[in-house]
Amino acid sequence: MDLTLPAEDLAWQARARTFAETVLFPHELALELDGALPQTTKDSLRDAVVEHGLNAINHARDVGGQGCTQFQQTLVNEELGKSTGALWAVAWHPAVALKHGTPAQIRDYLTPSCLGRRRACVAVTEPDAGSDTGLIRTSASRHGGGYLLSGEKWFVTSADAADYIIVHALVDGDPARPTLFLVDSDAAGITVKREPKFTHTYVFGHRDLVFDAVAVDGDRVLGGVGQGLELTKDWFVEARLQIAANCLGASIRAFELANAWASKRVQFGVPIRRHQAIEFMLADMAVEIMAAKSMIYRVAWQIDQKIDRKVAHAHASVIKLHASEMAGRVLDKAVQIFGGRGYMRENAVERLSRDVRVDRIWEGTSEIQRAIIGRQLSKRGPRLFTGWHR
Repeated sequence: MDLTLPAEDLAWQARARTFAETVLFPHELALELDGALPQTTKDSLRDAVVEHGLNAINHARDVGGQGCTQFQQTLVNEELGKSTGALWAVAWHPAVALKHGTPAQIRDYLTPSCLGRRRACVAVTEPDAGSDTGLIRTSASRHGGGYLLSGEKWFVTSADAADYIIVHALVDGDPARPTLFLVDSDAAGITVKREPKFTHTYVFGHRDLVFDAVAVDGDRVLGGVGQGLELTKDWFVEARLQIAANCLGASIRAFELANAWASKRVQFGVPIRRHQAIEFMLADMAVEIMAAKSMIYRVAWQIDQKIDRKVAHAHASVIKLHASEMAGRVLDKAVQIFGGRGYMRENAVERLSRDVRVDRIWEGTSEIQRAIIGRQLSKRGPRLFTGWHR
């Protein structure tokens, strides 16, 4: 078994590392202290993404993307995940559901999004519907040749940067017909209810949006009426793979910083790494990261080998659960090793410790991942997780 990374994959990794360290890292502290970046800075970052060839790594070249394999995407997301303030989000990944658009939708939405000329946000969560999508109430009532969209969506990440919204709604309020709609952000009837502040600093916002009889043409249905839940599941899988890689990158950066500090910081006459309490924390961090990297790389590789879709879904839940919880443990130790300095916002480990906390919540909580894994274990047996799938 040859586990050597091909030269092309290493090139993607190096490109992303250079981008993160030279383009993203310099903006971290300003974003943290000011709470936002000027629009001119965001525009320059968007241009830099294109210049570095990191736009739409999850889509094919013929629609304006980079055509990266899942493994290459993982390497890129790992490196970008080392940046704080979710600056990795400036490198956009147009929603996977857009691949199922009509030729006109691909022309008008997907390709411009891949090229950075348009940007989408995805609106699924509601005041009473989070993990349980069966509680979604946003409806799309038929009206003439189109629909009138009404409801409220919460935590719509990057809504402030998007010019269109992919909205998960029920046609005629029927739970059996969940459907995705392409809705322009400036459409009449859309209002911003609020933009809540969260524990982490994030380069974009997480707006709560209200849709009041928003008119949507019939040709703005994405993937067909009733296909919304399946397309949303695919989007969740892609997001979970990205989160796992981002968590891995954040953990590696924190570990490397803590390891260097433990060699530099002297207490009681010796570098603190010579004290067993610190040495054991560093050892545990190393083991956690090595195990997570092995798991994440394996799943990404298997997806490129075209494993069964349901297996991919189950394994995406495994790596999202493990990587997000691993990152929490590693970051907590990194903060502890730095002591008081680890609690200062000017320290990257402090920012990363807040950044990774949400990874146990969004795109499916840790509890939801365990429920998914448990159901798959019941249906398919242990070998789904103990075997080797290709």
